[in-house]
Amino acid sequence: MSVNINRLLILTFIVFFLVEYAHSQSQVWSLQQCIDSAKVYNKSLKISENTIELSEQKRQESIAGLIPKISAVADYKYYIDQPYNLIPMTMFGGPEGQFKETQFGVPHNISATLQMQIPLFNAQIYGGIKATAIGLEMSELQYRKTEEQLLFDISNLYYTAQILSSQIIFIEKNIENTEILLKNTELLHNQLLAKQTDVTKVSLLHEQLQTQKLLVQNRLDLALANMNFMLGQNSSELIVTELFNVTEFRTELATGTSLDVELVNVQNKLIESELDALKLSRLPSLSAYGAWGKTGFGYDEEPNNFLNFYDVSYVGVQFSYPIFNGTVTQRKINQKKIELRNSNLRVELLTEQSDIQTKNAYNQLLTAQKTILNTQKQINLAQNVYDNTLLQQKEGTASLTDVLLADNALREAQQLNINALADYLKAELELRKLTNQIINE
Repeated sequence: MSVNINRLLILTFIVFFLVEYAHSQSQVWSLQQCIDSAKVYNKSLKISENTIELSEQKRQESIAGLIPKISAVADYKYYIDQPYNLIPMTMFGGPEGQFKETQFGVPHNISATLQMQIPLFNAQIYGGIKATAIGLEMSELQYRKTEEQLLFDISNLYYTAQILSSQIIFIEKNIENTEILLKNTELLHNQLLAKQTDVTKVSLLHEQLQTQKLLVQNRLDLALANMNFMLGQNSSELIVTELFNVTEFRTELATGTSLDVELVNVQNKLIESELDALKLSRLPSLSAYGAWGKTGFGYDEEPNNFLNFYDVSYVGVQFSYPIFNGTVTQRKINQKKIELRNSNLRVELLTEQSDIQTKNAYNQLLTAQKTILNTQKQINLAQNVYDNTLLQQKEGTASLTDVLLADNALREAQQLNINALADYLKAELELRKLTNQIINE
């Protein structure tokens, strides 16, 4: 007896552990929790973060062009054959216009020099600094764009999962109604008040609802798996979303500039900076330079072998002015001007499209709001009609056809409500994206 009690206690403990473990693996996540997880673990977002850091390093690289450059140069040469030079023979009293070849120097030549170059003015360096700063701004906007798209996709999947969960609840309620109807029909059939075909019709309806529930559940599982992937979570962990409930509606048209428009504006600035850099390339550049070092000469033959070192140092200023490069710069300037015109047109076009899409999304939102309220009323009315018709059918005052018609009306109202919820969430999400409010909200 005690052995059986121990086994029962152990079995109870195991069941309790498994239930708690399953509960921990299938906990309910809010949309904000999903978003917080994605911001930490999503790999696409991390790539965008690294791109910002890369752009910052490029900006620092362009600024480093203004810092003086120092280099050390060391050189050693051993001349097997000394180089020849020609000297005029007049140096030795010879005839005019005649030369004599001769070799100068020693076999061993050593030099070590520190060289410094300081850019005093270089328009291309300043143009590069401006361009990389705009590039950094673009990378930050691109990060926000990636974040916005990520939150948009997660919210869309989350809302889809909520709607599918609500649809499953409707189906389960319909299955319960059908089971009650099936019992009533079987009872009437036993009393010879209904045909066998009536029982078969209700049984078919019950099987169809079971199949519909299975299909919706598969769609829900797929949505949750995709959301797990975006969150950077283990795909085996099932996220059970909270059910959607409309409590507040938007009543005013939101305002704001979409990230797409902001991104095109920054691209426009980048083209303008590239055009300015091309124009500045025509300006002269000025730099200072200097060097200090030692030069050594050595001879390794007896009796006058030696190795002597001598100081070498100098400073200078270099001025460079581009006079003519075959109109290459002008052609590049003309190309950038055309790019700039296209960019300005693109900004105008995208702004107009965004305004139209915002108004359309807002109108769809208002329509979906009204539809949701109407379909909720229709569901309540259809449910009352179904319940009354089912009661009448049980009492023998309504036919099975009447019950099936009422059931069909109820399911149509439910489906309209589901569709209206989907339209509302889609329009509301699209409206937030077009007005640059997804990240802020």
